[in-house]
Amino acid sequence: RGIAQPGSASGLGPEGRKFKSCCPDQNNKNMKKAKIYIPSKTATQSGRNNSKKWVLEFIKDNSNYDHLMNWESTTDTQSQVKLYFDDKDSAINYAKKNNIDFDLIESKKSKKIIKSYADNFLS
Repeated sequence: RGIAQPGSASGLGPEGRKFKSCCPDQNNKNMKKAKIYIPSKTATQSGRNNSKKWVLEFIKDNSNYDHLMNWESTTDTQSQVKLYFDDKDSAINYAKKNNIDFDLIESKKSKKIIKSYADNFLS
C-alpha cells in the first residue's frame, strides 16, 4: 500500500519538512475487526469432527444490500477471508501478531446424555 506515514521526508527539501499523513495505517479507524470462534455443526452433520478447528473471520464493515436482487455487496474483500487454526491460542497469537482487534466467542459445552437403546422402552 502506498500510504504515507507521519514523519519527515528528506526528499521534500534540505530541512526535511514535517508532514502528517491524510490516512495513517496506525489509526484505530483503519484497524480490522475480527471474531474468533469454533463453528457450530450444520443440521446435516451427525458427527462433531469438523467442529474442532478455530476460525478467525473478519467482520463486515460496509456492506450494501440490494433488495431487488437480494444480493449483499461490499468493497472490502478482506471480509470474505476465513482463517482456520488447530487451537484457540494459535488464532489469538496470529491476531495479536498482525494487530487485528478481535472478539473471542467461546462455545458452550453441551452435556452428553448417554443412554442405552433399552431406556427408550422403560415406563
